[in-house]
Amino acid sequence: MRLNVSPKTAGLLLALLSALSFGGSGPFARPLMDIGVDPLHVTWLRLLGMVLVLSPVAWHYRSLFQRQWRLLLAYGVFPIAGVQAFYFAAVARIPVGIALLIEFLGPILVLLWILLVRKQPVARSAALGVILAVVGLGALLEVWNGLSLDPIGLLLAAGAAACQAGFFLLSDAAKEDTPPLALIALGGLIAFAVMTVIAQPWNLPWHLLGGQIVIAGVSTSALVSVVWLGVISTALAYVTGVAAIRRLSPPVAGGVAYLEVVTAILLAWIMLGQALNSVQILGAVIVVFGAYLAQRSASHTVTLEIPAHDDHPAVDAETEVLGR
Repeated sequence: MRLNVSPKTAGLLLALLSALSFGGSGPFARPLMDIGVDPLHVTWLRLLGMVLVLSPVAWHYRSLFQRQWRLLLAYGVFPIAGVQAFYFAAVARIPVGIALLIEFLGPILVLLWILLVRKQPVARSAALGVILAVVGLGALLEVWNGLSLDPIGLLLAAGAAACQAGFFLLSDAAKEDTPPLALIALGGLIAFAVMTVIAQPWNLPWHLLGGQIVIAGVSTSALVSVVWLGVISTALAYVTGVAAIRRLSPPVAGGVAYLEVVTAILLAWIMLGQALNSVQILGAVIVVFGAYLAQRSASHTVTLEIPAHDDHPAVDAETEVLGR
């Protein structure tokens, strides 16, 4: 029996799968950190899985290195290596959901850059998005009770947001003939090389990976998290994301991508016991809505020129939701 599924329905299902896969990265990474694996080593392990799965794709598109090496280098360093390293370092210190919500403030930083650096006006919806995100963040952190969370963890999450902002800037520099999957595979290869130098995996306590971790109160092999991070939360998440946005409009795909936050919060509650109270949940909803408004405005406003081999107009429709 053959199922007739419309491209839009298939796109929504793929986008949902991508968001769910991305959302599991923090909850599956934290147990590794709890047994003594450094966040940088966790980042390296995740990228290792990504490289192993997507290496055939990287080889197929290897010629792009000569034509767009600047874009690929920046893409690998900031949106892939930077976002993941800062996010995991933050997750080691503050709750997963809060770390991810702060990371998703990247579009807000883009709009502030437009206002303060480029001295350009932004749309009213963008300004509303910024205001909502700031108000929601205040509720999420419960600032009226003082700063109870680790300030270093908050700064690290802000670093992830800054790297995500770099993604929005870079995505606009991608040329029409640059396949998103090529950006991901080649950028992932560069990110892996960079993190190999920074994380120094030869110092990784490999024996810990043969031990046990606790997920949702159940003891299991640490390799479960390693495989999940590399295969599900990275390779599968990126590939399904690319497949989804080829079938959906950027606004729809971008909206579905924010389910990653919902997934992360739910999994962190189930797996790690990290529950948000009612005020924080309300703040999270406001942050997500504000960030989404800002993302839509930023994606139509930003233009960053990175020299390339050809003169095709810049587009970001197919890379809009892949910066994590």
